[in-house]
Amino acid sequence: MESTIAQPLKLKCGLELKNRLVKASMAENMSDPNGMPTELHNKVYTEWGEGGWGMVLTGNVQVDRNYLGDPRDVTLDLSRKPELLSKWKTWASTCRSNDTPIIMQINHPGRQSPAGAGARPFLAKNLAPSALPLNMGPGLLAKFASAFVFGTPREMNQTDIDLVIHQFVECSQLAAEAGFHGVQVHAAHGYLLTQFLSAETNHRTDEYGCSPEKRAKVVIDIIHAVRAATPEGFCVGVKLNSVDHQSPEALEGCISQLKMIHEAGVDFVEISGGSYEDVTFITGGTSQSQQEKSAHTVAREAFFLEFADAIRSQVPEIPLLLTGGFRTRRGMVAAMQNSSCDMIGLARPAVLTPSLPKSIVLDTKVPDEEAQLPCKSITAPWLIRWTGIKALSSGAEPHWYSKQIQERGRRKIAASS
Repeated sequence: MESTIAQPLKLKCGLELKNRLVKASMAENMSDPNGMPTELHNKVYTEWGEGGWGMVLTGNVQVDRNYLGDPRDVTLDLSRKPELLSKWKTWASTCRSNDTPIIMQINHPGRQSPAGAGARPFLAKNLAPSALPLNMGPGLLAKFASAFVFGTPREMNQTDIDLVIHQFVECSQLAAEAGFHGVQVHAAHGYLLTQFLSAETNHRTDEYGCSPEKRAKVVIDIIHAVRAATPEGFCVGVKLNSVDHQSPEALEGCISQLKMIHEAGVDFVEISGGSYEDVTFITGGTSQSQQEKSAHTVAREAFFLEFADAIRSQVPEIPLLLTGGFRTRRGMVAAMQNSSCDMIGLARPAVLTPSLPKSIVLDTKVPDEEAQLPCKSITAPWLIRWTGIKALSSGAEPHWYSKQIQERGRRKIAASS
């Protein structure tokens, strides 16, 4: 174990991780009405900061207060900068005080912003690279839900794109000022930057479309701009979608984009998967694409190992964080020993056992056969499943876990009062 998950890691920026276990991002839905972190954040992140993690990734922080993925997302709002900076400093200190690196995940939901989530007018259109609505499932109910909740987005013009790049930069600058060790640019799970990267959602014919390289331009521009605007040593990561179950052409295009992202100077890449149309990241890997995995991948425990292996062979030098499906120490060690990844991301197990690195995985007194991570599967009520709306029927589990995060924070507040 000492040679794998317990081993320290130094990233290119100079940030040092004491081990390879990373608390991955999850939906939290616990900001205040102004999109600021609350005492709930401070309590639960203190637990993670004390839990022995090599690195902690926050939940989504949206770069535009007008477009949120969830109504209670933390968001950048520079009109309230003094108060926001103060609260971000407190948030960052929960992990810094325990010498645990904390990285802020920054995001723009694009077309995946529900009506009413954000400061925009209720009937205002979402933004996307192309004016393509979400496909939330077969049937009239699913089509109605897509039209009513998300609508058909407006294709972004150059002014829109420039503004989004600037918002990512401003968010990164404030995160650095607040004491976060870095940011992770969210380009997965069907959100705005994923929409640019994918040929399925990007039908543009200008400099932001037509080829994998052009579709990656906005992500590359954000990375360069963030690097130029933040201090030396500030960590910049990117979260990308797996394309395990798409065509060889899609895999080739993704590898081409990954090479560009690596050359732009990122410190790590996280591999995850899914969107509101393919709910792998919502269900924790129980979508149809997950069910169709090879027996070899199933035996290896994690959800996206095939894709990780494919890109590792093409871009071996980039530090990879693999998130999704790890439930045993043996599975983590196997992935590390096979060089499939450099870091292990754990989300839902981290909710139920915030101290799992030091209390289970890295505790040498716990034998391998007992080093298993508790998790709970939640099934939506039959009426919701009956609707056929993929994101709705699969949302019961992440909703349950976000409630557990909030409840853990409330218990800590009550105990300290």
